[in-house]
Amino acid sequence: MNRFSCQIRAELPFTVNACIIFLSMDYDVAIIGGAFSGAATAVVLKRRWPKARVLVIEKTTEFDRKVGESTTEVSSCYMTRILGLTHHLGHHHLPKQGLRLWFSQHPEQSVDDCVELGARYGARLAGFQVDRATLDTHLLEEAVKAGCELMRPAKVTALELHEGGEQVVTLDFQNGQRIIRARWIVDASGRAAMIARKLGHFRPNLEHPINAVWARFTGVKEWDSYEWREKFPEMANACRTSREWATNHLMGHGWWCWIIPLRGGDVSAGIVYDSRIFDLPTGANLAQRLLNHLISHPVGRAIFGEAHALEGDVHAFSALPYWSEKVCGNGWAAVGDATSFIDPLYSPGLDFCSFTSYYVANLLARSLAGENVSGLLDYYNTQYPVTYRKWFESLYQDKYFFMGEADLMSAALLLDVASYYIGIVRKVYRDPEYAFARLPFEGRPGRVAASMMKFYRRRLVALAKNRAAAGRLGEMNSGWRELYDGFVPDFRLRKQIRQGLFRWWSAEWKNLTMSPHQAQSATATCAVIPSEAQRSRGIP
Repeated sequence: MNRFSCQIRAELPFTVNACIIFLSMDYDVAIIGGAFSGAATAVVLKRRWPKARVLVIEKTTEFDRKVGESTTEVSSCYMTRILGLTHHLGHHHLPKQGLRLWFSQHPEQSVDDCVELGARYGARLAGFQVDRATLDTHLLEEAVKAGCELMRPAKVTALELHEGGEQVVTLDFQNGQRIIRARWIVDASGRAAMIARKLGHFRPNLEHPINAVWARFTGVKEWDSYEWREKFPEMANACRTSREWATNHLMGHGWWCWIIPLRGGDVSAGIVYDSRIFDLPTGANLAQRLLNHLISHPVGRAIFGEAHALEGDVHAFSALPYWSEKVCGNGWAAVGDATSFIDPLYSPGLDFCSFTSYYVANLLARSLAGENVSGLLDYYNTQYPVTYRKWFESLYQDKYFFMGEADLMSAALLLDVASYYIGIVRKVYRDPEYAFARLPFEGRPGRVAASMMKFYRRRLVALAKNRAAAGRLGEMNSGWRELYDGFVPDFRLRKQIRQGLFRWWSAEWKNLTMSPHQAQSATATCAVIPSEAQRSRGIP
């Protein structure tokens, strides 16, 4: 029997008919979903309470690639310092060199005239461009090595949740029906959010109407090639690190595109857009529509001019953000994307997976050790919606209205990342075990930080809307480059904070002197300006 076979402890097995088998299987914890969040919960739980009898139920035969392919400093800390994946990440994935944002005024603009925001030097803290299929597979293998049992492929067909009692999972496995009984059920089913939907806790985030389309491409040009050094020597020499290993973003009014390199040579590229502001251009199919948009940006055209999407590897999600009003009960808990999702900008998805999987694993270990965990359950249910709401309001709400403004996004990027480092990154690197056992934005300090971030975010939105009303979007999107030294979780962040405040206050001054009726410049066809179709829908 190999390690991916299901090791079954059966009590009184009996056959009801040729295809239905009922087995009484006593597990302490049954985890629905074996990808990152489920496998991470299993690994941490087994380390905290080695005697735990854990079953992982995974519906797929093998994992496919996911949209989440870029880690942050927080999720990287979790994977390296808590999960111990440093060797795997170093050998099977690519190092990440921060974020890099590109802004344009019009499609024919020269690449070296486009505004670039990003790091001048290599990243100070670890980050990775990961192939999620490879990462998920490895982490699930680690869970099995730790002593967890695995059923795969197995489809959950029914759930019975009993507060404080025995939880029952019915599933299809090996051409038969199985009944699993466990003290705890962990929902790691991702966007399916199985328990949240079953209990009526699932809520779409209607305040943030974003959609995503993405694909993997071949034939993508190299960012750091000799050809580019010949064409754009000043731009090439300005940067001391590799642009190609960054998560590069093309930015526009109501949308942004990511460009992420993957080990083996493929490139993940996609667009996230606010449906109130932007529509994808027409095309023969979804892949062509995405490519047509990528090459409408000068930098995108230089990189994707000869690229093509891999057949069968094009994906889309509408109504991307959602959340759950309740994330646990006495007998069940949700982790990762089964709790919520906000927005892939800044790659927060794996951060949420890290915090929730660690918290729930710790909660389960303490419960199995005989502790009363009602206080932990109450904290998780109370704080998680607060964390989601504060994260959304601080960073993402209406951000797509100024997404294409280089100076406004410069202010946001500097202040957002500095706040992230002060409030979260510093804590997880100082004491990972303690920091991951709490949720962000808790208590009075969390509320104060969220209020400050919400204030400057709302001001940047207002400034962008004023520019749109005056017909002056994109005026700052040429002729400058801002390369910063790098973020570190200590007092040196004051330099980035000072830069961010300068950009913000300069934009406020510009707004005071702006004529509301000044005509749009000759860049009326620029990529950041709303189209006629958008104007017909009320976009200024």
